[in-house]
Amino acid sequence: MLPKPPPRDGSLGFLYLPPYRVQGISVAGEVTCIQVPELDVCFDMGSCPRAMLASKFVPVSHGHMDHVGGLAYYASQRRFQGMGTGTIVCDARIEGDIRAMMEGFHRLERQQTPYELVALEHEQDLEVKNTVYLRGFHTEHTAPSMGYVLYERRSKLKDEFAGLPQEKLRELKERGTEITRQLEIPLVAYIGDTLPGPWLVREDVLRAKVVISECTFFEPEHKGRAKIGMHLHIDDIAEWLRVLRCEHLVLNHISRRTNIAYARQRLEEVLGEGDLARVHLLMDHRTNRARYEDQLREAERAASGA
Repeated sequence: MLPKPPPRDGSLGFLYLPPYRVQGISVAGEVTCIQVPELDVCFDMGSCPRAMLASKFVPVSHGHMDHVGGLAYYASQRRFQGMGTGTIVCDARIEGDIRAMMEGFHRLERQQTPYELVALEHEQDLEVKNTVYLRGFHTEHTAPSMGYVLYERRSKLKDEFAGLPQEKLRELKERGTEITRQLEIPLVAYIGDTLPGPWLVREDVLRAKVVISECTFFEPEHKGRAKIGMHLHIDDIAEWLRVLRCEHLVLNHISRRTNIAYARQRLEEVLGEGDLARVHLLMDHRTNRARYEDQLREAERAASGA
C-alpha cells in the first residue's frame, strides 16, 4: 500500500476589519504570529510565513518557543530579500535572553544577520509610524509577558479657541500659548498569553478599535487547566466583553484539540447576540471566508451604485 502524503500546512487566518487586516496563524503550543499590515506590525513570530516579512516591527509577548521560534529566520529573510533590517520589540525583562538566542544563530551560521532589538519597560512607548506609537504593558503568564496597544497621537484645538480666525490662533501660538491638546486614539490592542487581570481593563485596551486576544480553552471542564497554564477561558472572555468597547475582538491561540466548530458553538452558548457579532476566531477559515465574500459583494454593489 502506498504511504499517505504529508499533511498540508494550514493557510493563514484572515479578517478584514476596516481599515485593518488581521492575518496570521495561531495554534496553542505550536505557533503564533499575527500581522496588522497597515500598521507595519506582526505580533509574535513563532514561525515566519512569507507575508510576515513585510512588517518592520515584531512585538514579542513572551519567550515561549511557539511565539519566538521564527525570529532569527525573520531577521535573516528580511535582509536576504532586501527589505531592510527588522526590529524586534520585547519586554525589557527578556532582552538578554532574546539577544542571546539571536547571537546563537550568528555563531551557528558564521555570519552576522543584522536586526534591531528594542526593549520596553512597563508603560514605555515606541514610535512605529508617523503619529502611531506602540505601548507595552506587563501581563501575567508562566514567563515574563507583555501586551501591547498601538495608538495614534492627534492634536486637537482646545475648546476655548474653537471658532477663532487663523490670524488670532497664529498670534496666540507666537505668544507661547498652548492652543492644542494631545489626544491618544487606541487603534489595536494585542493581549499575549495571560491570566485575567487588571491589564484587560486598562482604558487604552477597553477603547481600542480592534482587540486581539488569546482564548486557549473553551470546554466548561477546562477552567482549572486554564488557570494552571495561565491562559484565558471562554468564560473570562464573556465577562470581559461586558466592559470591552471594541468594534472587533479577534480570538486566537485555540488548542488543536478544540475543534473550531465546537469553539464557535461555545461562543454562541456563552455570548449574547450583540457580543457574538463582534467576536471572530482567527483560524475559523470557513466563516471568515464567507464574511469576506460578503464584504466583496457589498463593495461591488456600492461601486455600481446599486
